[in-house]
Amino acid sequence: MVDSRTSGDGTEIRRRRMCSSCKRRFTTYERVDEIAPMVVKKDGRREPYDRSKIISGLKKACEKRPVSMETIEQVADRVGAAVLERGEREVSSEFIGAAVVSELHAIDQVAYVRFASVYHSFKDIDEFMRELEGLIKARSQGVAATRTPRRNDQPAEAEAARRDARIKEK
Repeated sequence: MVDSRTSGDGTEIRRRRMCSSCKRRFTTYERVDEIAPMVVKKDGRREPYDRSKIISGLKKACEKRPVSMETIEQVADRVGAAVLERGEREVSSEFIGAAVVSELHAIDQVAYVRFASVYHSFKDIDEFMRELEGLIKARSQGVAATRTPRRNDQPAEAEAARRDARIKEK
């Protein structure tokens, strides 16, 4: 091992390593593997919490949107922290979905609508239109319609402010 550092928030360790035979350097990241709670799906099935599923859903929602992979990782970290903060052995998939929807609402409204359309499983176009009308109304009033502020939202809000500034410049 050549170098070892903890991340700014202390959740992972970055280690620079070097192969003893070929002298090539590489980086590894270590994250504390806490006992993950079981996720209770809508149909009653249970499966272990999987951070990669959150990232996969976020990537799909943010596809072709100006959302960095770093932001997606931060959202996944905040959702994972919210799940662990509950301290329960089981957490509903609705709780996780609501946390992701809340985060996306602050980051990118198109990604929010994409994710929400799957999460809320709109039954018809009227439900979908009501959601869009709520977003338009909230934007014109300058307020977040369905968003509930949380303690760790500063990075998402800062990212949203930077994105809005870039859009205004264009």
